[in-house]
Amino acid sequence: MSRERKAQVTRITNETKITIDLNLDGSGVCTVNTGIGFFDHMLNSFARHGFFDLDCQVEGDLHVDCHHTIEDTGIVLGQAIREAAGDKKGIRRYGNFLLPMDETLVLGAVDLSGRPYCVCDLPFTVERVGGFDTEMVQEFFYAVACNSMMNLHLKLIHGRNNHHIMEAAFKAFAKSLDEAVSYDPRISDVLSTKGAL
Repeated sequence: MSRERKAQVTRITNETKITIDLNLDGSGVCTVNTGIGFFDHMLNSFARHGFFDLDCQVEGDLHVDCHHTIEDTGIVLGQAIREAAGDKKGIRRYGNFLLPMDETLVLGAVDLSGRPYCVCDLPFTVERVGGFDTEMVQEFFYAVACNSMMNLHLKLIHGRNNHHIMEAAFKAFAKSLDEAVSYDPRISDVLSTKGAL
């Protein structure tokens, strides 16, 4: 349980070229360049508040729109989380957090169950924040959940400001994941009656 849990994943398609270095046992150091300023801000918030070291370099077809860049980054981040988490022995497996941000409150909950599922109940009232299409929030988290094999729930409890809602969701996810991957000395193997996650 003493090794740093790190992963490096590269994915190249005709639409995107993405490399992510992730350390789940980091301190929140982040270098990110997606070409979408607000997406960079969200990934930086994810790393800082989850205490993950993250280097995320993305070249995407932004002349088309932001879809491929954001979704494919979610795919690669999910793969990196799964690889870095390893056999999941000794971790809490579950994590949840209520994240307040001014008038906004978002619930995040994670189960590193090995069974992917995503519920993203985050209603937005504008089409985009910065260069980030708000409909891509669900696509991003769905890609992360499926590729990391986690169960992920994000729910807006209340809020009006779309910037706050999006940022609170990324931070709630970070805090929930940080708890889920943290070690518990009472858990010697994996936290499952099946003996595997």
